[in-house]
Amino acid sequence: MDPYILQDLNEIAPDLLDTLRQSGLTLSTAESCTGGNIAHHLTLVAGCSDVYNGGAVTYSNSAKADILGVAPDVIAQHGAVSEQVVRAMAEGACRAFHTDCAMATSGIAGPGGGSDEKPVGTVWTAVVTPAGTFAELYHLAGPRSEIIDKATLLVMRLLLNKL
Repeated sequence: MDPYILQDLNEIAPDLLDTLRQSGLTLSTAESCTGGNIAHHLTLVAGCSDVYNGGAVTYSNSAKADILGVAPDVIAQHGAVSEQVVRAMAEGACRAFHTDCAMATSGIAGPGGGSDEKPVGTVWTAVVTPAGTFAELYHLAGPRSEIIDKATLLVMRLLLNKL
């Protein structure tokens, strides 16, 4: 694992939580390809519970639909790794956990599972803030664990930049 990514994750999580705390905002997460890594890094920070309400690892399409309320026809039409789905995941996390903000990820961390259209390393992230829902597409390189850490860092940066 790239030591700089881990250092950045350890620095950004407290900064993000402090920014949310100072703004009086609450946070939830909806994770697919990151498999709980975002929640892990947030909960490493003591006192995070005053901001972070919780999260869901919704790896399967049925979990995305059942837990987060992502419409099955949206998943069928666009695929789980899509802007439409990751936006719906983030918005669903806000509803499920009664929060002001959320972060969501959906992607292909590898080493298998990619296609010509969506190769390994394709990751969609989305955040919800009081100003709206924002999504970003990334094409990440590296082994599975590094793609997961990079996606975690990037979605945290996205939220911090939108607050």
